[in-house]
Amino acid sequence: MNEFIDLIKEREIGKCLENVSLKNFTSYKVGGKARCIVYPKDTKKLIELLRLCKNRNVKYKVLGNGSNTLFSDKDYDGIIIKLDEFNKISMINDTTIKVGAGYSLMKLALFATKKSLSGLEFACGIPGTVGGAVYMNAGAYKSDMGYIVKKVKVLTPNYTVINMTNAELNFHYRSSFFQTHPNYICLEATIGLKKGNREEMMAINQDRKERRQSTQPLEYPSAGSVFRNPDGNFAGKMIEDLGLKGLTKGGAQVSEKHANFVINLGNASANDIKELIMFVHDTVLEKYDVDLKIEQEFVNWD
Repeated sequence: MNEFIDLIKEREIGKCLENVSLKNFTSYKVGGKARCIVYPKDTKKLIELLRLCKNRNVKYKVLGNGSNTLFSDKDYDGIIIKLDEFNKISMINDTTIKVGAGYSLMKLALFATKKSLSGLEFACGIPGTVGGAVYMNAGAYKSDMGYIVKKVKVLTPNYTVINMTNAELNFHYRSSFFQTHPNYICLEATIGLKKGNREEMMAINQDRKERRQSTQPLEYPSAGSVFRNPDGNFAGKMIEDLGLKGLTKGGAQVSEKHANFVINLGNASANDIKELIMFVHDTVLEKYDVDLKIEQEFVNWD
């Protein structure tokens, strides 16, 4: 791996961090060390890096803000790829924005509000990147990325760059084309919005911010909602009705404020968090015969 990292530096792929704790790159604030985190300068360098990984059989993981990811406590003996340099944003016309995959989703929502463009209000409290939001079809308040994404610039497994339309991206509740085709990488999204009243939008954003602060455990590390809501019900209510609020495992806890959040009380291990998630999942399955879908992605657990 040392030779491989030297090659990345020699070819000037981009900034390279070695032996860094993944606690600093995930919202749960847990995880082992990453052997190397690379920030490719552009698409050409990204392709070069991916070819190097393939030719030398080095595993890799493209990571956004780590706000929906649970790494194990083991070291990740591969390359973590961060698309932070893919952060350009521009207006195509009065209501259409072109934005890089590494751009902050909350920052994008603020940008839209300042431009008096409506449609992204749901995203003002989602701490992910645009690429991660497209991948997960992130959403809230009965809206999601599928409603506003017009097309996405995508890098295919064959290292070609294509544009995929909204219809091709197969957006559904918390899912997209990318989840079933993990070797495709979102590089850039074109977002279609509509003209809105800035003052009204700012009032909505403020109201939702206050609601989140009062109902969600934002003072603790977490990854937001752990489970998708099943049809006709709410995961949090099901968990609360089973008396699981406040349940702890090591340093992890089912939040006493919102039962669909698992929080890191400060010294949780990744294993604590995963075991607690699985216990809640299995308890709901046993009591209600409902197989709750876990929203977090488990990485490096094999």
